[in-house]
Formats: sequence, structure tokens, C-alpha cells
Amino acid sequence: MATEQDWLDEGLAILAVQGVPALTIELLCERLGLTKGSFYHHFRGMPAYRAALLEHFERRFTTEFIEAVESAAPAPATVRLERLLDLVAGSGDSPALEVAVRAWAQQDDLARAVQERVDRRRIDYLSALWEQRGGQEPRNMALLLYLVLIGAGHLVPALTVKELREVYDLALRPYPSTRERP
Repeated sequence: MATEQDWLDEGLAILAVQGVPALTIELLCERLGLTKGSFYHHFRGMPAYRAALLEHFERRFTTEFIEAVESAAPAPATVRLERLLDLVAGSGDSPALEVAVRAWAQQDDLARAVQERVDRRRIDYLSALWEQRGGQEPRNMALLLYLVLIGAGHLVPALTVKELREVYDLALRPYPSTRERP
């Protein structure tokens, strides 16, 4: 028997590859080799499932990443930022899933509310790390790092983990000022 977690993980896998229109009870049951009765054991219907799926996405790709970074041995902000970037860059289906959830958010109020909350929390966390690191313009740097993630998910073919990490390393590299000061 599949757990609620199994149903949600399978939903994320479908969403990442086929998008929200493919999220049907029939396809979920087929892929898990289970009956509709098993689905209804965990969820009251597709609207409840989709709400749970959005919460699962937020928990797995935002809350758990932040908790993993913060629960490791105490470390300076620079080290925690590096940990976060490693988690993000190595998260497998995450780029395609990010694109799929953003597309969903353009058509659905609940998905939009979750995406707004996820974006706000991620940007706030990046901004706090950058500020703790002693970096200038923490919100703008947080936006830059976050926009790299969002943009990378739209490239075809997708960036490899190594390529994404190299872009992040470039963005974090200190550059001497090229502006002449009076």
C-alpha cells in the first residue's frame, strides 16, 4: 500500500515531466499500480490532492532545504550559502518542476499563492544569508541568485549541475570595482 508521501512524490514526478494537465487520479493510480480506492484513502479528491501536492512541493524544495542548511553544524553565512547552493544545484528534477509549478501558478489561485509564498521565503532567506555574509545590497543579490535558478530551469537543454554551480560561483566571486571614485 502506498503512503500519502508516495502519492505526492509521484505527483511531483508527473508534474515535472508532463505538467499539471497530466495530474489525474487515473495516471497516478496507473503509475503506482494502485486503485482509486487507495487514492481516496488518502485524499478527498483531486482538489485536496493538488493542495497537498503544493504543500509538499513547498516543504520539500524550500522548507527542507533551509532546515538542512540551518541544522548542520553552526557555520558562517558563506558556508551556509554554499550548502544551500549545493542543495539547489543537485536537486535533480527541481528545474523542470520549478517551471511546471510556475506555469500552474499562472492558471490557478492556490498555486499562485503557494508560489508567491515560496518565492518570498527563498528570497528572504538568501537576502539574510547575504547580509550576514557582509555583502552589499542583500535583496538585490538574493534576487540575482534566485533569478539564475528560475532562468536556468527554462534553458533547453537544461544546465548540468556543474554548469549551474559554476554560474553561482561566478556570481559570488568578488570583483574589484571598475568605477573610478572621485
